Parts: sequence; C-alpha cells; structure tokens
Amino acid sequence: MGTPKISIVVPCYCCEKSISKLYFRLTKTLSKLVSDSYEIIFVNDQSPMNDWEEIEKIAQNDVKVIGLNFSKNFGQHFAISAGVDYCTGDFLVVMDGDLQDQPEEIEKLYHKIQEGYNIVYARRAERKDSFLKKLSSKLFYKTFDYFTDRKSDNTIANFSIVNKVVIDAFKNFKEQNRMYPLFLNWMGFNFTYIDVAHANREDGNSSYNLIKLLKLAGNNILSNSNKPLRLGINIGFIITLCSFLFGLYLMIGHFFNFFKVEGWTSTMVSIWFIGGVLSFNIGLLGIYIGKIFDETKGKPIYIIKEQINGKAKLG
Repeated sequence: MGTPKISIVVPCYCCEKSISKLYFRLTKTLSKLVSDSYEIIFVNDQSPMNDWEEIEKIAQNDVKVIGLNFSKNFGQHFAISAGVDYCTGDFLVVMDGDLQDQPEEIEKLYHKIQEGYNIVYARRAERKDSFLKKLSSKLFYKTFDYFTDRKSDNTIANFSIVNKVVIDAFKNFKEQNRMYPLFLNWMGFNFTYIDVAHANREDGNSSYNLIKLLKLAGNNILSNSNKPLRLGINIGFIITLCSFLFGLYLMIGHFFNFFKVEGWTSTMVSIWFIGGVLSFNIGLLGIYIGKIFDETKGKPIYIIKEQINGKAKLG
C-alpha cells in the first residue's frame, strides 16, 4: 500500500496577499509529510480582489494545485463543498485561506487521525481574533445552539481533517443551506479534538461580521430545527391562557360590581398584540415554506466558471 493522498481545500475570498505564502508553506509541510502524494484545491468564491489571478499563477506552474473559480459569490461553505466534490484524496483537510489556520499544524491533525478517528477537529486554544470577532462568534453559536438544542464549541471552525469514509458521505449532501462543521457533526462518525496554534490575520478583515453570522445562523436554524415553530405555538398557548384568565377576571368584576370595566384601550392593545404575534408566526411559517420551495427547485449549489488542473467532477 502506497502513501495515502491528502487533499487540501482552501475557500478563498479576499485572500490575495496570503495565497502564495499559504501555498509555499503548504507544499513545504506536505512534502515532508507525504512526499508528493497530495493536492491543493483553491476555490475562488468570486473575490473582489485578485485571488483568482494568484491562484492561476500557482496552478499553471504546479499540476498538484487545482483552481476552481465560481461564476458568482456563493459563500464560504459552498466553496468548501466544491472542493470536497473535486478532491481525490484519502484524507481531506479544510482550512481558511487567510493564514490564521497554520499549515504546519496539518502534521498534528494527520498523525492524530492515524489513530483510527474519522474526523479530527482543530481547536484554536488561543484565538487570535479581535474582541468583536470573538463576541460575534460567541453570539452566533449561542443563538444557533439555543434553537437547535446543540452544544457547540466556538474555538472550532472549518480547520479539520477527515478520512475517505467521511469525504464520500459528505458528497451525498444536497441541501441548499450548508455549514461544513454542522454536516460533519450530524454524520455521527467518531471524532476527537486537538489543540493547534492560531495566528493573526495578516491582511484584510474577515468577511464575516455580526450581521452575516446571524444570517448564517438563521438560515441553518430554519434548515435544521423546527424549534422556532414550536416556540410560536407555546407563545400562542400562553397568550390564549392569559386572555382566558383576564376575561374571567373581567366577568367576575362585572357581575359582582368590583370595578367598572373600561374596555376600549385594553381591547385595542390586545388586538394589536395578538395581531402582531399572528403575523410573526405566519411570516415564520412562510419562511419555512420558502426554504422547502428552494430545496425542491433542484438548482446546483454552485457553478464553476473556470477550472485549472484536476479532473472534471463526475455526475
């Protein structure tokens, strides 16, 4: 049996200045680890910077580098999905392209997965992010965990290694809403964590701000949980119970002359309140129906405009 092949998937968006550095450090690490039995897949998510030009330069001089260029901006997790679809390795490493995920840490991940795990997550023991980035990340996971009844670790992101079994299983996912770590977690394969070094972002800013993170959380909550609908039912039940008790209180007060019932203000407030709750729940139900509609369209989850090196995806 020969040396196992490692595939590295790197989604790129505004990583122009770090791509060549990342490539150099990856080749140095991988050559020491598995000789020339590797491939590096850069996926350009229609970056407004010159990411694709940098990828082209590298791929034209190294056949082990595959460049995929999206026709438009689909999103980071769609770029990861494209890389997984095109990879041919026995092991797959997914990492960000901004050099915060350190290429040298792949050696730790690779040796750990040799112990028989299907998935090894890289845990950023000391995150080198700004206070706002850490706060927004924490809010994202708190919101997501509450509505999906999960327990996530905000020190873990996309940086990980998986084996062939997980790669093949991931390729079967067809959902329009995607989140790579969530899919890995859902599969139920045996996994472990390993602490890795995390670096400061060398150039630019993260494309994920608080609004984008909350939007990502919202999309994945609606795609993976019906808890918002159940909360709507619970709120409706509580309002109905309170209305019944309040009505009973007013009837008793009226018949026993405890007080004079002045109904207009309370009635209007109640109508507006209940109307708002109903509108919210109908809107929420509409969003769920919209998500179902999106899934039934059968649109491709991404479109490749250009490809350099590598084989075309089968199927």
